Amino acid sequence: MPVGLEQQIVHFLTQVFGTIGWGGVVGIMALESANIPIPSEVTMPLSGWLLVQAQGGGPWTAVLLGGLYGAIGCTIGSLFSYGLGAKGGRPFLDRYGKYLMINSHDLEVADHWFARYGEVTAFFSRLLPIVRTFISFPAGISRARLGPFLLYTFLGSFVWCAALAYGGFAFGAHWEELRAIMRPFDIPIAVVLFVGFAYYLAHHIRRGRRAVRPGSPPEV
Repeated sequence: MPVGLEQQIVHFLTQVFGTIGWGGVVGIMALESANIPIPSEVTMPLSGWLLVQAQGGGPWTAVLLGGLYGAIGCTIGSLFSYGLGAKGGRPFLDRYGKYLMINSHDLEVADHWFARYGEVTAFFSRLLPIVRTFISFPAGISRARLGPFLLYTFLGSFVWCAALAYGGFAFGAHWEELRAIMRPFDIPIAVVLFVGFAYYLAHHIRRGRRAVRPGSPPEV
């Protein structure tokens, strides 16, 4: 995210936290987990400074309250995104998936993955920038078990939010230095996602070409 845009977000969050406190953290983190691009790497450290350190709170307050309220917000947003995927995602992909190079085989693979690893995936994905925001929608499409999915979402989000809130507490007024330290880690994750998408695209193009050749065996 451009630094200038982040500064505008910081100004907005400062006003929100000053007005409604931890309720603002819940609301903002819910929006982030509902696929609205408000980075938790800004929200949670800022809350650790403004809502804890600047008000005389201690490190455990940052960890416990930051983790709790941040995780509540993440879980609410994830539930919305999951419901969106469960209600409309499958019909949409059944109808328009071919234009996105997503076919029934891909959906079956996703279903199989979430049937075996979906709930645990929710926990670990919550510890990764970029990925953490978008895992709930495909989980809803594949109808991962809702109860365990929300539990692992809460637990993973608690760890992530608590760590960031503590970092904001520790850095205090210089909390933005924490974001500067974390920003380079966004790049390799984005590269991995891009490479994965490129492989997915090439694989589907190759499979499509094989499918139109008479007598060609199906590719799996």
